[in-house]
Amino acid sequence: MKTFLLGIVASMAALLMASTGSAQLKTIKVKTPADLHGFFHYSGKEKKIISGHRGSYLTGYPENAIETFEYVLKHTPAFFEIDPRLTKDSVIVLLHDATLDRTTTGKGKLADYTWEEVKQLRLKDKDGNVTPYRIPTLQEAIDWARGKTILNLDKKDVPMQMTADIIRKNNAGSFVMVTVHNAKQAKFYFDDDNQRMMSAFVKTEDALKEYEAVGLPWKNMIAYIGSENKPANKTMFDLLHARGVMCMISAAPVYDKLETKEERAAAFRDIFKQGADILESDLPVEVAEAVKSKR
Repeated sequence: MKTFLLGIVASMAALLMASTGSAQLKTIKVKTPADLHGFFHYSGKEKKIISGHRGSYLTGYPENAIETFEYVLKHTPAFFEIDPRLTKDSVIVLLHDATLDRTTTGKGKLADYTWEEVKQLRLKDKDGNVTPYRIPTLQEAIDWARGKTILNLDKKDVPMQMTADIIRKNNAGSFVMVTVHNAKQAKFYFDDDNQRMMSAFVKTEDALKEYEAVGLPWKNMIAYIGSENKPANKTMFDLLHARGVMCMISAAPVYDKLETKEERAAAFRDIFKQGADILESDLPVEVAEAVKSKR
C-alpha cells in the first residue's frame, strides 16, 4: 500500500512539473487554419515576428532539436523553420544536411541509415560539442509543437505528397506550414488543401506574378524575400503589404555572422525598421533581446 501511494505521489509530482514547465513557455496559440492565416496577416500595424532558423544553433543547443525549441520558447515567442529528411527506411527526421557529419556523431549520408541506427546518434552544437540530444522525427516535433508554436517545414528530400499526408494525418494544418520555392510547388499544396499555409519564396516582381497567375490566395502565404536588408526591398515590401502579406528576411547567412552581439542587435533592429515583418535567425533569443524595447 505504501509503495502504491508513493507511486501516486511521484506521478502527481511529475505531472505538476510538466505543467509548470509548459506554463513557462512563451507560446503562440493557433487552433485553426484561420487562426494561422490571421496570425500572419499584414494589417499595417507594427508587429514583429521571430522565426528560429532550424530552431536555433547555440553552445549546448543543436539545430533541429526539440530541446532547442524549448529553450527558445522559454525566452521568446517564436515559430520554427525545420528540415525534414528521409532515413533509409523512409522515416521522416529533422536534419538540415544530407550528411550526418556536421551536426551529429554519425558519418556519411543519412539515407544510408535506418531509423533504428539514427536513434543511436547524438547531435552536436555549433562548437562541435556532442550533446545528450538525438535527432527527432517529424512526428515527434509535431506532437511537441501542438499548442505551443508553429512549424515551417523546409523543402528537402521528402516528397511533397508525403509531407501533405503527415500534416493531414495529424490534423496539424493549424500549426504546421510548408516552405515553397516557386508557384508550382505552392499550387500543389493549395490543390491538396486550400487552407494550407505556406512560406513562399517571392524575391522578385516576376515571382509575385507567377503566384498570382496560378490563382493562389495571398492569405495562405508569407513571403520570403531574401537574406539582404537593402533599399531595393522596399518595392517588394510595398507590393506584398498591399496584398496583406507579411515579409520575411533571413539573417542566418549574413547578419547572424557579424562579430559582436551589439553589431548583430543593430542589424536585427534595422531589418524590422526597413519594413520586414518576420526575421528568421539562428539566434532568435538574441533577436528578441534586440527588439524587446520596440515590440
